[in-house]
Amino acid sequence: MANAGLTLNDIEKSLTMFRGIDNRDSTLATRYVNPDSFVNHNPRAYDGVQGIQGFINHLPPQSSAKVVRAFQDGPYVFTHSEGDVFGRKIFFDIFRFEGGLIVEHWDNITDQASSNASGHTQIDGPLAVTDRHETERNKALLRDFYETIFLEGEFGRMPQFFDGDKFIRHDSRGGDGLSALGELMREQAQKGNVMQVNKIEMILGEGNFVLVAASGSISGVPVAYYDLFRVQDSKIAEHWNVIEEIPPADQWKNKNGKF
Repeated sequence: MANAGLTLNDIEKSLTMFRGIDNRDSTLATRYVNPDSFVNHNPRAYDGVQGIQGFINHLPPQSSAKVVRAFQDGPYVFTHSEGDVFGRKIFFDIFRFEGGLIVEHWDNITDQASSNASGHTQIDGPLAVTDRHETERNKALLRDFYETIFLEGEFGRMPQFFDGDKFIRHDSRGGDGLSALGELMREQAQKGNVMQVNKIEMILGEGNFVLVAASGSISGVPVAYYDLFRVQDSKIAEHWNVIEEIPPADQWKNKNGKF
């Protein structure tokens, strides 16, 4: 098992899982998954290889998924996808590798929405990775942004992370511009939708793309935030996101937690 497909890199191995799921082929989907040690952090999925097999067996006939972006940061591969999985969805997946095999998986899923006020979808936009030599610097930028704005609440410092009002947004709520983001935050607060970030769980990056995964709540309901950013000239230039509610622990199908 561990010697299979040594010519494939970790991103290609991750894509093999998606291809196996699309083809309803559990053998293909689990080809590069450690059969003895696979931890799944999706609370709605059973643990281990058997959980992947059970997921495939319960998929509706029309289900399919397309990976739009795939990146690697050390032993981690993270992907950004769209598909029809019990309805039209947008999702992020994170895979951790050991010894050439997937040993751990996290994800975040939301319903697909229509284009926003600026005509952007939740998935379109640039694909190419650039500036790989800036990976750690860009990850540090997004950590500083998250800690300053969401953990410390210093919203007045937000402009320092952007190039004026230039900011491409793929959130279905509102349009482009830092000013539009500020307006959305005010609207949500007025509606009583208080967004709270409690902890940065992961920051992964490759070149100009950085994914931040965080835990928190919206109006007291536990959620996971996955935010993908594109950095340009040391400023935040573009943003995609998925927010998913975390079900109560008594509804989890495994004991691994969301993170």
